[in-house]
Amino acid sequence: MNFNHIVMDNWSRKPYFEHYLNNVRCTYSMTSNIDITRLLSELKNKGIKLYPALIHMITTVVNRHSEFRTCFDSEGRLGHWDSLSPSFTIFHDDDKTFSSIWTLYGEEFGDFYSRYLADMKMYGSVKQFAAKANEPPNTFPISSIPWVSFTGFSLNVYNEGTFLLPIFTMGKYFQHDKKILLPLSGQFHHAVCDGYHASMLYNELQLRADTYKDWLHNN
Repeated sequence: MNFNHIVMDNWSRKPYFEHYLNNVRCTYSMTSNIDITRLLSELKNKGIKLYPALIHMITTVVNRHSEFRTCFDSEGRLGHWDSLSPSFTIFHDDDKTFSSIWTLYGEEFGDFYSRYLADMKMYGSVKQFAAKANEPPNTFPISSIPWVSFTGFSLNVYNEGTFLLPIFTMGKYFQHDKKILLPLSGQFHHAVCDGYHASMLYNELQLRADTYKDWLHNN
């Protein structure tokens, strides 16, 4: 878990970072539908839960690009983590509240899925905001709103606009033109990533959904 400090004068993104952090502090949201038709069918056949599969997909793509791992550390220094793990919400149906749990990321889905199931068994019924303690600093948030198929979703984060990591929110999947589509919204900070980077993330997520056999083979 290394945090790599960015030397601003050697960083090609310096003028964009300074503009979108100091002059026009700017975050933006992008929502796109991910085609999960074949992925969902395969998960059902194998008895694998959709939510952790999507969490792993998102985290895998995020970890491939330093733009999505760039943030300030606890001392206010700019840099990027070698790797991020997901911090995700779970819903308590009895009282309609939610909790946040984190699971250590690993590229092998089978290992991650086992840790997810263990975390859910241990902390899934804990009724507090942070159900699993000792969350490491190198996590990013993922949540789900599985009751509605939204076409757009925007978060308003009031922390002086210095939270640089992406935030992802899934919606309810739906059928359209014989496809199963899942809306996924990403909140991004313009200081560290542009529309190009966000677009590539969604394209890579779709590719990962299409090539599910490559990473579900060990389950």
